[in-house]
Amino acid sequence: MGNYIFNGVIYLIAIIFLIISFVKSRQKTKKALIKALNSFKNILPLLLGVILLIGLMLSILDTRLISRIIGKESGSLGVLLASVVGSITLIPGFIAFPTAALLLEGGAGYIQIAAFVQTLMMVGIVTLPMEIKYFNKKVAILRNVISFVLSIGVAYSIGFILGIWR
Repeated sequence: MGNYIFNGVIYLIAIIFLIISFVKSRQKTKKALIKALNSFKNILPLLLGVILLIGLMLSILDTRLISRIIGKESGSLGVLLASVVGSITLIPGFIAFPTAALLLEGGAGYIQIAAFVQTLMMVGIVTLPMEIKYFNKKVAILRNVISFVLSIGVAYSIGFILGIWR
C-alpha cells in the first residue's frame, strides 16, 4: 500500500510542476511534451520487445531451470555466465532493473543478478566497435576488461554485504 501512495505523490508532484510550467510558458511546455511523446514513441518498440522477450523467456524457462543456471546454487559458474550475458546484451537501464527483478522472482541469485546488471551497464561488447572508433582499440578493450573484472568484484561484494557469500 505504501508503494502506491509513494507513486501517487510522485505523479502529483509531476502534475503540479507541469501545470506551473504550462502557466509560465505554454509554448515551451507544449514543445517539451511533444519531445517527450516522440521519445516515448522511439523507446516503445524496444521496451515492448524486451518485455515480450522476457515474458517468453520466463514462460519457457521454469524457476528450477533459472535457479540451476543463475540461481544461488550455480555459484561462480552462474556469476560468470550472468556476467558474459550482461556483457553481450544491450539493454538500457530502465529495462535492465525490471528484468533483474523478474529474474530474481524466477529463482536467480542476488550475486548472479548483480553481476548481470553490473556488466550490462559497464561492459559493452556490442558497442565495442563504436568505442574503438572514438577512442582507440587499446583503451576500449582495456576499459571493457577492467569493467568486467570490477563488475564481478562488485557482485561478490554485494553478496558479502548481504551475507550470502563469505
